[in-house]
Amino acid sequence: MSKTVEFFFDLGSPATYLAHTQLPKICKQTDSQLIFRPMLLGGVFKATGNASPVTVPAKGRYMFQDLERYAKRYGVPLKFTPNFPINTLMLMRAVTGMQLHHPERFQAFIDCLFHALWVQGLSLDDPATVAAVLTQNGFDPNEVLALTADEAVKATLKENTEEAVQRGVFGAPSMFVGDQLFFGQDRLDFILEALRAH
Repeated sequence: MSKTVEFFFDLGSPATYLAHTQLPKICKQTDSQLIFRPMLLGGVFKATGNASPVTVPAKGRYMFQDLERYAKRYGVPLKFTPNFPINTLMLMRAVTGMQLHHPERFQAFIDCLFHALWVQGLSLDDPATVAAVLTQNGFDPNEVLALTADEAVKATLKENTEEAVQRGVFGAPSMFVGDQLFFGQDRLDFILEALRAH
């Protein structure tokens, strides 16, 4: 299997959650491998001068409606956390740490966090809420917290974010098929085309 989709993601993006619900199916259809690349969206915004669509009120209102349309099309639930947008630094360090140190549990880890954020609409910028979600899903919150303080984990997340920016990423989700960049969960049909042509 030589075909791959690199998925640069941040849990705090609802469009990334929608892409996360669809990319595994696309990869299965095309016999491709999905490679998860955690990055810090705040770092990408800072480096590129970009900002969340919600910073422009009219654009933010439209984005919420549009994402709801896509959720309906995909047949997946979508509920916005009341604290949107949230600071995801600790979450993305935890995700990176899990990928580095416990790859066998990585998928279950990101699945439970995406579900908590975008299906249950929980505020994962609250440490007590995060701890409760992790405990309910069989993860030890103290072990996860320890990962977020690991220097190698911090460095990896920073490197992933810098690499994303160097490769032209300006937001999330961003996917690469070879050297082709596709931004946004509404570009999944182009990813499918690129994989079929690869």
